[in-house]
Amino acid sequence: MRIAQLANFVGPASGGMKTAVQTLGAGYAAAGVPRLLVVPGPRDRRTATEHGDVVQLRAPRVGGGYRLIVEPWRVGEVLEQFAPTSVEVSDKATLWPVAHWARRRGVRSVLFSHERLDAMLSLRTGREAGAPGITAPVSVLNRLLARSFDEIVVTSDFARRELQEVAGAAGTRLHRVALGVDLDTFAPPEARDPRGGVLRLVHAGRLSREKSPHLAVGAAVALHRRGVAVHLDVYGTGPHRSELVELAGSAPVTFHGHVAGRRALARHLGRADVALSVCPGETFGLAVLEALACGTPVVTAAYGGARELVDDVCGAWARPVAEELADAVLALAARPEAVVRPAARARAELFAWDRTVHDMLAVHAGLGPAARDVSGAAPQPADRTA
Repeated sequence: MRIAQLANFVGPASGGMKTAVQTLGAGYAAAGVPRLLVVPGPRDRRTATEHGDVVQLRAPRVGGGYRLIVEPWRVGEVLEQFAPTSVEVSDKATLWPVAHWARRRGVRSVLFSHERLDAMLSLRTGREAGAPGITAPVSVLNRLLARSFDEIVVTSDFARRELQEVAGAAGTRLHRVALGVDLDTFAPPEARDPRGGVLRLVHAGRLSREKSPHLAVGAAVALHRRGVAVHLDVYGTGPHRSELVELAGSAPVTFHGHVAGRRALARHLGRADVALSVCPGETFGLAVLEALACGTPVVTAAYGGARELVDDVCGAWARPVAEELADAVLALAARPEAVVRPAARARAELFAWDRTVHDMLAVHAGLGPAARDVSGAAPQPADRTA
């Protein structure tokens, strides 16, 4: 087996996808599978790493700090040299022609679907996911993708529902493979400071509309207005920071900006009483797992992939409305820490990266991933993303 990974993840909002692609690549290499990673960059470059070569292809900026490979035939030239037995594509917009290159050469093509298009567009535009301006183009692209790839991988049942019908019609196999969390880096602190009468909340993520940070800030503001002694620490940067600062007003919300280093982030997560990861359009939610691994319970939206990661001991959920999320925070904070924090860690331990690597290698080999029984992921309400 020889796996080529293709990702257009050079951009400010690529943290979760970048982590997934790189961790999978390291897992493939550790399993003895030759692996090549192809990404966009400012110039052509090839670098040898312990996890296989990384080929950077010259690609233009397209706004917001992103670069996209817009010449897919150049990817084909790189793949011809590597001669993969399987290609893994982590981009829906520009790299799907690689699937046709693979089909002509008898190479397996795997689409790793990291986002749900209707949810992403809905959150960015503020329009309902079923609006005509969203449904029609998303349906066309999803049908094209389903017909192009041999296998499609999604990370949650929420993500599966967008593609299940078109994949079935095209005869394309659809697999659910959960992502994982670094359980060594993200671990409970050896000791925590006493609460001291203040409910400590934390939100970590990009401050952009599609991540719904305004819901986390809004929940903290709602609690403050009720007279609850609360403090929200926000870690991350993004284009809507000034808007969020204005929303916070005089409420006790501190914007810390970017955190240098994952261990530092883990320390911040572990100090909190409750983590807020409330985006209703997340197809998975690595931030949820990172908080849980640190022993911190999580409030999520009542629908979306993140909801599937928590159970009714280590988490709580509500509709993506600030006041209702505030209620969920209070309900979760009222549970005994001696029960909730160990339960959070135990929940995260169900999502080790080695399981993800094992399942993805099975997909690349033409097999299905092993069935995972993850209790607590109860059926959700109808999809809502706006």
